[in-house]
Amino acid sequence: MPRIKLELPGHFSFSTKIPVRITDINYGGHAGNDSILAMIHEARIQFLQQYAYNEKDFAGVGLIMNDVAIEFKKELFYGDVADVAVTATAFERVSFDIVYKLNTHRNGKDITVAAAKTGMVCFDYNSKKITSVPEEARKKLLTIELRELQ
Repeated sequence: MPRIKLELPGHFSFSTKIPVRITDINYGGHAGNDSILAMIHEARIQFLQQYAYNEKDFAGVGLIMNDVAIEFKKELFYGDVADVAVTATAFERVSFDIVYKLNTHRNGKDITVAAAKTGMVCFDYNSKKITSVPEEARKKLLTIELRELQ
C-alpha cells in the first residue's frame, strides 16, 4: 500500500504553539500518534476562533470531521513546542479541507515533524443533514488567505 504524501500549501493563515506534555509521550519515548491528532484538533479550534467560529457554529451550521490524514516525519519529545500552522483549502459545495504543518525548533534547527489534513463537512445538527458551506465563511476564510498572500 502506498504511503500518504500530503501536499502542503505555500502559505498558512494561522499558527499556534502547543507544548508537548509528559502525558503526550508514549512507550517509545516520543509523542504518540493520538497526541499529534489531539494537537491538530486543538489547532483547528483556535483557527476557527480567529474568525469567531466554532464547530457547532460555523456561520450558522455545524462542522463534522469526515476524514483525517497524518504524515509523520520526525519525532516530538517532551519539552518540545509544536508550532502548528493551519489554513483552509479545497472548498467544495458541502466541504473543505483544513491543512496543518507541525514544526518544532531543536538544536538550532526548524524541524517539520508532521503534515496533516482534516476533511470538514458542513452539517445542520437540527435537521441531521449535510448542508452547503456558508458563503460568509467561505469568503471570510478565502479573504484572509488572499490578504495574507499580498
